[in-house]
Amino acid sequence: MGAWSARHRKTAVFGWILFVVLAAFLGGAHGSTKVTDSESMPGQVARAAQILDAAGIKSPAGETVLVQSGAQTADAPAFRAAVDQVLAAVNATGKATDVRSPYDSRAISADRHSALVQFAMAGTKDDALANVPTVLGAVAGVQKANPSLTVVEFGEASSNKWFQDQFKNDFASAEWTAVPLALGILLIAFGALVAAILPVGLALTAFIAAGGLVALSSSFLHTSDDASSVMLLVGLAVGVDYCLFYLRREREERAAGRDAATALQIAAATSGRAVLVSGVTVVVAMAGMFLTGIADFQAMSYAIIVVVITAVIGSLTVLPALLSMLGDRVEKGRVPFLHKLKARPAAHAATGGRVWNAVLTPVLRRPLAATVLAGGLLLGLAAPLLTMHTANLTFEQQLPKGNALVQTSQRIEAAFPGSPSPATVVVKATDITSPAMKQAIADFQTRALASGRMHGPIDVTVHAAQNVAVIDVPLNGSGNDAASTAALQTLRTDVVANTLLKVPGTEAPVTGDTAGSHDFNQQMTGSMLPVFGFVVAFAFLLMLASFRSLGIAVTAVVLNLLSVGAAYGVLTLVFQHGVGASLIGTDGVGAVESWVPLFLFVILFGLSMDYHVFVVSRIKEAHDRGLATQAAIGYGIRSTAGVVTSAAVIMVAVFAVFGTLSMQSMKQMGVGLAVAVLVDATVIRGVLLPAVMSLLGERNWYLPRWLGWLPDLSHTEAPAPAPVPAPVQDDTSWAHHINA
Repeated sequence: MGAWSARHRKTAVFGWILFVVLAAFLGGAHGSTKVTDSESMPGQVARAAQILDAAGIKSPAGETVLVQSGAQTADAPAFRAAVDQVLAAVNATGKATDVRSPYDSRAISADRHSALVQFAMAGTKDDALANVPTVLGAVAGVQKANPSLTVVEFGEASSNKWFQDQFKNDFASAEWTAVPLALGILLIAFGALVAAILPVGLALTAFIAAGGLVALSSSFLHTSDDASSVMLLVGLAVGVDYCLFYLRREREERAAGRDAATALQIAAATSGRAVLVSGVTVVVAMAGMFLTGIADFQAMSYAIIVVVITAVIGSLTVLPALLSMLGDRVEKGRVPFLHKLKARPAAHAATGGRVWNAVLTPVLRRPLAATVLAGGLLLGLAAPLLTMHTANLTFEQQLPKGNALVQTSQRIEAAFPGSPSPATVVVKATDITSPAMKQAIADFQTRALASGRMHGPIDVTVHAAQNVAVIDVPLNGSGNDAASTAALQTLRTDVVANTLLKVPGTEAPVTGDTAGSHDFNQQMTGSMLPVFGFVVAFAFLLMLASFRSLGIAVTAVVLNLLSVGAAYGVLTLVFQHGVGASLIGTDGVGAVESWVPLFLFVILFGLSMDYHVFVVSRIKEAHDRGLATQAAIGYGIRSTAGVVTSAAVIMVAVFAVFGTLSMQSMKQMGVGLAVAVLVDATVIRGVLLPAVMSLLGERNWYLPRWLGWLPDLSHTEAPAPAPVPAPVQDDTSWAHHINA
C-alpha cells in the first residue's frame, strides 16, 4: 500500500480528499438516525418505553416551580399571591399545559413552608427543550418581583436543556483546546511546522470522513451524540499516533542516509505494519462493546471502529503519498531552537535521550528488582479497585457542586421526598377499564403506601383507548442509594406482583430514574465478563499471530491488564472516595459511573496496543537482524522512546482536556484514559516491559509446535540490507552493532 501510494501520489492524495468530501456530504445529506429511548435502556425500562411508543403515548416533559419561604406558610397572603403570579406567568407563555395550583393538587409540604406548581411542557420533548427557556424566564420574573421568597423551576425539560447546552459548550471547548494542544506538542516533537501539521490534518480528515460514514449507515445501526463525541476523542488520538509512528520512522531512515524511496519502503514495512496490527487490535477490542446489548454502547463502538479503520487507511495510503510528494520539504517551517534539538546525528538517533537511558540502564541490569518494584507500584495503584462501587449517577451527582439546578432539585427533594424523580409503572391490560383492573389499581395504591418505602401523592393516568395506565409513585431515597434500590425492589417484586399482575393478560414494567439506574447497572455488571473475555482472547490471538510468540502475547495481555487496573484504582480513589478530587475541580460522589469501567477497558486495551506493537516490533526487528535479546530490547526501547513519549504526551493531553468538562461522567472518562496512557507509556513501556522481556530472554520468541497452524502475520523480510552482527549479551554494546 505504501509503495503503490508513493508511486501514484496524486491519485492517493486526491482520492483521499474526494473520499473525505463525499463521505461528509453524503452523511450530511442523509442525516443521523438517533438511538431511541426503548433501545438505549435494558430490562423493564426498555419494555415500558416500547409499550408507550406502541400506544402512541408521548409522556410530556414535567416541570415544577418551587415556591418556598422560611418565615411564611402557604396560607400567608403574600405566599398565595406569589403562587398566583407563577400560575399566571406560566400560562401566559402559551408553552405549558395542565398547570396545577398546589392548593388544588395538595402539593404543599408537611411544614407548609413550601409548595409546588406543577405543569407539563406543550408538544414533543424536542418542543419542550426549545420552549423551556421562555418558561424559565417567566418564572425568573416572578422571583425578581418576590425577593423575600424562593421561586425556582426544575424538571425534565429544564434539566435536559441544561445538559444539552452544557454538552455542546463543553465539547466545543474541548475541540478548540485539544487540536491546538496536539499541534503544539507535535511542533515540539518535530521542530518543523509541516511535519507537525501532517498528523493533525490526517486525524481531522479521518474524523470528518468517519462522521459522514456513521451518519450514512445510521439507518441500520442507530447513532448518538455520545458516539460523535467519543469518535472525536479516539479519532484524534489514534490518527495522530499512527501518523507519528510512520513519519518518525521515515524521518529516521532519511537521517541515516537512505534515499527517499528506501526510507518510505522501510517505514511502510515496519511502522506501517505496526499501525495495521494496532488498528486491527483496537477494532477487535471495540467490537466487544456489542456484547453489552445496549444501543448507546453499540453506537459508540461502531463509531470508534469506523474512525480507526479510516485513520489506518489514511496512514497507509495518503500519508506515504504526501511524504513522497513533500520529500525533505516536510522539514519546512523549522522552529530554529526546537529544530536544533531534533537535528542529531544519525548515529545517535536511537539513543533515547538522557532520561530514558537513566531509567533503562538499571532496569536491564537488574530486571528482577525492576519487575518487582514496578509491578508492586501498579498493584498498589490498582488496590482501591477492590472497593469500587458503580452506579448510574443521579442528576445531582453529575453536575458541578453549587449548580443552580442541583440546588433547586435538593430543595424540592428536602421538602417533598421522592417527588423530583418518582418511579413510573406502565400498565398494559386487556381491558384497562374493567372492574378487576380498577380494583387492582386501587389495591396497588393501598399496598404501595402500606409498604413504608413509597409515599404519596400517587398519580394515576388512564389511557382507555390504548388500554394503558401510567402510575407515578414517589420512592424513598435519593434516586440511586440503598434506600431507593430497596424501594424499587419492593415495588417490583411485592406491590406490582401482588396487585396489578394478578389480573390475567397484564404487563406492568417499572421505569423511572431509579429503575433506569438499577437496570443499566445490572446490565453493565452482567456484561463485564463476556466483554472482558472476548477482548482479552482476541487481543491474545492477534498478538500471537502477529509476533509468532507465546511469551510476547501473554506479556502484552498481562501488562495491559495491569495498566487498566491502575486506572480503575485511581478512578475509585478520586471519584468515589474523593482523594485529590478538588485538584480537578470536583468532589467524591461515592460511585463510579456504571458505564465508565467497561468503556475504559475496551478503549484502553485497544489503544495501549499502539505502543506495545510499535515497541515490540522494533525489538523483534533488531533481534531478527542478529542482535541478542538483551541488546535488541535496549535498542528497541531506546529507538522508540522519542515517538512513544510524543504520542503519549498528546494522548494524555487530549484525554486530560475531557477531564476538565463539567459533567462527572466525562471527567471520569477523561481522567481514567489519561492516567492509563501515562502509566502505560512510562511504567509499563519504560520499566516493566524491558524488565520482563529481559527475564524471559530467548523464551520471548518461543512458539510451541502445536501452535504452528496459526496464520503467520509476522514481518519476516528485513526492512533494509544490513550486516548481521555477532550475538552480544551486554546491553551496552547495542549501539555499536546497530551502527555497524
